Amino acid sequence: MKQPVVIASNITHTFGSSTTRFTVLREIDLKIYTNEVLMLVGPSGSGKTTLLNILGCLLKPTAGIIDLRGKTTQSLNEEQLASLRLQHFGFVFQAYNLFPVLTATENVMVTLDLLGVKRRAAQERAHELLKLVGLGHRLDSYPAQLSSGQKQRVAIARALASDPPILMADEPTAALDAETGLKAMELFCMLAHHQHRAVVIVTHDPRIFPFADRVVHLEDGRIVERSSILPDSQSLTMGHSS
Repeated sequence: MKQPVVIASNITHTFGSSTTRFTVLREIDLKIYTNEVLMLVGPSGSGKTTLLNILGCLLKPTAGIIDLRGKTTQSLNEEQLASLRLQHFGFVFQAYNLFPVLTATENVMVTLDLLGVKRRAAQERAHELLKLVGLGHRLDSYPAQLSSGQKQRVAIARALASDPPILMADEPTAALDAETGLKAMELFCMLAHHQHRAVVIVTHDPRIFPFADRVVHLEDGRIVERSSILPDSQSLTMGHSS
């Protein structure tokens, strides 16, 4: 039986206080597994990104427990949480968050520097990761010289720098056209199914739903539906034909 890498139990989260108090998540129970692409979907304001941030230990829930590989996180301080994130999670954001004055290689090396990896070894690792995501020919390019899809791949390479078992992606295809989005999702699936990672994706993009092994639908801060989707060769086109 598969063991989950993250277990969220009875997660509730509230923003504001007194008259401005707003509950964005209500009693969420969710498990994340290795070797799968899990998508969190739902309308704007349903709590998807907040849940992603809590699952990735970027945000502490108001109530409930996050269990990461058998260890609960609620008693950890900010420094301990930062160390935990660096070891266990890679994050890919819609806006890429690349440093404009750094090359693709140097952007990936930022994470390796935080890990204390020496410069030559960090450069070699960055080159290896950029080649993995199909950017071996753009190692010395700056973000302004890259397409949206290439920037996203640099962001994915950077997220992989610490070799995390869990990847968290927030709207990774929102700024991409159909063909580029297809390639990004093929990459995420490869990382989940062939490199044995857990991939969690928040998305509004129905074109990529068929890439999911599981889809969790949120509405008004609650899980309203869970489903399994088995991709087939015809559904993974996002409207693109070769």
